[in-house]
Order: sequence, then structure tokens, then C-alpha cells
Amino acid sequence: MLGCRLVASPIDQKIKLTKLAGEKVDHERYQRLVGRLIYLTHTRPNISFAVSVVSRYMHDPRKDHMDAVYHIERYLKGAPGKGLIFRKHGSHFNIEGYCDSDWASCVDDRKSTSGYYMFVGGNLVSWKSNKQSVVARSTTEAEYRAIGVGVAEMLWL
Repeated sequence: MLGCRLVASPIDQKIKLTKLAGEKVDHERYQRLVGRLIYLTHTRPNISFAVSVVSRYMHDPRKDHMDAVYHIERYLKGAPGKGLIFRKHGSHFNIEGYCDSDWASCVDDRKSTSGYYMFVGGNLVSWKSNKQSVVARSTTEAEYRAIGVGVAEMLWL
């Protein structure tokens, strides 16, 4: 990957991964790479969503899944200075939260993906991105579920 072409985002917005996307690849290598990326998300929240997408296919990785992992690596190579930084912003400890969902984004089971980011005093302290546990019947239902999870986290903070 030393001479690879750099990319501007951790995941291609047009990509739709499925369970049977291409031929099988070495699952041990795939699991090792994705495991390292999962560990890296603790300090690089900007890759959280992309890593959650590729980690769905740990049990049976395919060529398209491995290509998505390589895409994340190419993004990381081009963005070495990005990461989680904490700064002192005066004496305020305002809590801000943002949440969103993507209705029926998983092609395999049509479940929605939702996530949130929470800031305390301007610093990112909590984030989450995962598939919802049920199939939402509408965009509105998916958004309400995302808001519910985000508000619960905000109240906990």
C-alpha cells in the first residue's frame, strides 16, 4: 500500500456491499485487517461508519468487502493528521448531540443504519453507528429510532 492512490473519504458513497459480493478471500487476513481497523476507531472516529460496514462480513468475506477495507486504508494513508483531539474550551461544558439514520441501507436484510455523535465542551466523547434491530417501515420511523438512541446517550452524559 506504499504507492497506493489516496482517497478523500473512508468509504465510497456509491458502494452497496452484499453477502455474496464477488469471490471468497482469505478470511483470516480479512479478520486481522478489520480487527486492527476496529481498534483504530477509538482514536479515529471518522472511520467508524466505514469499519462498521466492513465488519458485518467477518464470517464470509468476499472480494468487494476486501476492496472496501483497502479503500479505508488508502484514506488513512492520505489523512495522517486527523484524529481525536481534546481541547480546553473555556469553562463551558455544553453537551451537543447529532444523530441520523439511513433508511433500509443494508441490501441483505433492509435494516436501517443509525448513529450519533456527542460532544461535551466542544470535544467528541461518544459516538456510535450500527444497524437498527428491526426493519423500519418508513424513513420517519428509522429517524425516530435514531433520535431515541441519541437522546438516551445524551441523558446519560
